Amino acid sequence: MARPAAATAACPCGGKIEYEACCGRLISGESSATTAEALMRSRYSAFARGETDYLLATWHPRTRPSRVRLDPGQKWIGLSIKATEAGQQEQGEGTVEFVARFKVAGKGHRLHERSRFEKIDGSWYYLDGEHL
Repeated sequence: MARPAAATAACPCGGKIEYEACCGRLISGESSATTAEALMRSRYSAFARGETDYLLATWHPRTRPSRVRLDPGQKWIGLSIKATEAGQQEQGEGTVEFVARFKVAGKGHRLHERSRFEKIDGSWYYLDGEHL
């Protein structure tokens, strides 16, 4: 029996494995991100797939907005990790610099950001980001 297309599709984060085995397991709550970069990749995938509950749940309580509004006309088309500083499993803070590409009304855009992450009680959270 064939699996649904969404389950067998490549992961939006650019991982070399299927969505369900990559970011899908984090977004579904099956497992947790073990590094800041893994959380960053899963949050990108959540933006690409419209998973606002996951975005809020992984936002640091100190900086979390009351809700996330996504632009339905925005299509995320690629992620490139430029640098990662700290943010490993045994650490409590980390930084990930990335470029996320997207289109709105057919026009290409880039979001270049250095995001900060913090671990609280063993779970990684997005703290804030600096646009570059």
